[in-house]
Amino acid sequence: MINFFSNQTKTITGAAIILGAASFISRLIGIIRDRIFAHMFGAGAELDVYYAAFRIPDLVYNLVIVGAISAGFIPVFTKLLSKNKKEAWLITNGIINLLGIIIIALTLILYYFAPQIISILVPGFTDAQLANTIMLTRIMFLSPLILGLSSIVSGVLQSFKCFLIYALTPILYNFGIIIGAIYLVPHYGLKGLAYGVVIGALLHLVIQLPSFFKYGFKYEFVLPFQNKNLREIIGTMLPRTLGLATTQLNLVAITILASTIGTGSVAIFNLANNIQHFPIGIIGISFAIAAFPTLSELAGQNKIDKLIENLTHTIRQIIFFIIPLTIIFLLLRAQIVRVLLGSGNFTWSDTIITSNTLAFFTLSLAAQSLIPLFIRAFFALKDTWTPFLIGIISSLINIIFGIYLKEKLGISGLALAFSFSMTVQVAFLWFLLRQKIGSFNESNMLYSLNKISVAAIIMAIFIQLIKTPLAYMVDMTKLWGIMTQGMVAGISGLIIYSIICKLLNLEEMNQFQASLKHKFIKLGNVTRGEITEADEI
Repeated sequence: MINFFSNQTKTITGAAIILGAASFISRLIGIIRDRIFAHMFGAGAELDVYYAAFRIPDLVYNLVIVGAISAGFIPVFTKLLSKNKKEAWLITNGIINLLGIIIIALTLILYYFAPQIISILVPGFTDAQLANTIMLTRIMFLSPLILGLSSIVSGVLQSFKCFLIYALTPILYNFGIIIGAIYLVPHYGLKGLAYGVVIGALLHLVIQLPSFFKYGFKYEFVLPFQNKNLREIIGTMLPRTLGLATTQLNLVAITILASTIGTGSVAIFNLANNIQHFPIGIIGISFAIAAFPTLSELAGQNKIDKLIENLTHTIRQIIFFIIPLTIIFLLLRAQIVRVLLGSGNFTWSDTIITSNTLAFFTLSLAAQSLIPLFIRAFFALKDTWTPFLIGIISSLINIIFGIYLKEKLGISGLALAFSFSMTVQVAFLWFLLRQKIGSFNESNMLYSLNKISVAAIIMAIFIQLIKTPLAYMVDMTKLWGIMTQGMVAGISGLIIYSIICKLLNLEEMNQFQASLKHKFIKLGNVTRGEITEADEI
């Protein structure tokens, strides 16, 4: 069983399919989690407290851990694997110990000052909400330490191109949170939600440990500060951490603004955001994670032409998949929200506000799906400052427009400001990456985009034409009726999109069919030296 989960995946497409399938399951479980929350609490004060309490522990995790892993650790560990495995494991132990010390020290400080920090974070909360937010935040401070260690393990497994076990971690994380909601909340109240987060973090770590040790890890308490590889990781951490700080600044600013709009606003923003991340996680993040090790290898070998080829191919695949999902989320947003969240205390009014917020998020699905890939391309080229500076610009745009639009559109205005800032960010990333490595062969990309656009327009017209008569054929006051209308319209639209893409002989459609037909996912062991030209695509 351990051997099966530890097997390596040979291609970007194969790895992306594994990650995408697991992401789909994880996101589905995440939606079930949100439905349970919506059923139990509605878009009300309790759910506002839960999402606000998440913000500071999540900030610690993203700033300290994600920056180190994504920007520095994986490229360095990947390079050392082919040269000096002993050194690779030394660096792994050094990072575990260093980041562990930093997180423990930081969380202890934040635990003490939590009342002051939370009062700044949610100025619109009542005294009771503030007290509960502080309580949940302090419990959740256990999760960054556990998830930090788990993320280092994940980085090692990604470097070995062992994506299957890594792909299962968010599924178990969400299971832990669901356990907290269903079984612990009845006994411990809101504390049960925080305990569920900690349980989920433990499951996230434990499932990876057998494969981690199988690849040869042995723990040692070392802090090799003089080691050049560790210094390289630390050097790349700073700008990446600052870059992530801009993203976290966005979320903190949104939480502050949302808390002043009214009860339920923080919850609605987060629920809509979680739904829109469904396609982003399946498509954008899966392809970006799958491509990163290969991009890092090619950049390390100075094979820029091959790097551009892989990068361009991945961009086109992301666009091919995300455009039809954007159409579905725009045209069937009310059906999606009602089916996913419309239960118990989640009212029809909550559904309308959430679906409107989701519509504005959906405008930037393509941009949000491409950003993780572009950022990792910069990281592969050992450039972490450019994404940071672009992130600063994007965050400022989000905050400025958020302040203005919340007065005009309420919570939906914050989603529109966010989408606009993401669109600006991807445009800058594209332009500056092109300046750095050369043309992405945009003429071919534009040719494909024209075909995709034709298929998407026909798909949108078909969905609009079919969903109205469907509403008269089912009982739209019942969950099954709304679900039937949405599913039939959505699936029919995807079928039309696929048919048109096939008729237009779209290259991405043919490649997707070929990847399924020829089973590019190969779970047999593959040594790193066996990567061929076809595998790098």
